Amino acid sequence: MTDRCDIIADFWKALDESPFVMLGIPAQGTHNIPMAAQFDDDYPNTVFFYTTTDNRLAEGLGEGGTEAMMQFSSKGHDFFACLRGHLTRINDADIRDKFWSSGEEAWFEGGKTDPDLQMLKFSLMDAEMWEADLDLKGMFKMVFGGTIDKDDLKSAHIETKM
Repeated sequence: MTDRCDIIADFWKALDESPFVMLGIPAQGTHNIPMAAQFDDDYPNTVFFYTTTDNRLAEGLGEGGTEAMMQFSSKGHDFFACLRGHLTRINDADIRDKFWSSGEEAWFEGGKTDPDLQMLKFSLMDAEMWEADLDLKGMFKMVFGGTIDKDDLKSAHIETKM
């Protein structure tokens, strides 16, 4: 079985290759929404998001933030994660500038100073991660709805201290 640290490292690698997640606030009683994750080693167990002030995630945050859930499926559909964390609004120009790119520029007419720009910070509390180590037979079963054997999956439960 793969070591827990290997699975965690594989998660960050998979997220780097396809940084799209579903993010939501369970207390809102609404569906999660797609978001692009921003992260690096300078901020362990933390993911940042650019959004707008009128996004329901930003609007749903109280002064101290709230519990949130993030789901991830890798580009190759061989890694899955469900992460629970604390979501807060942040107004840190250094973080905003660190992750800014032409991709973000396309979403915000006013650029980094757009009055509707809001950054969110997701601080990981715990997670469950599953890595599928499927051979050709296992891939065939996944594509066509067959039963994946328990031995085909590696999993880990991760808890972090905030």
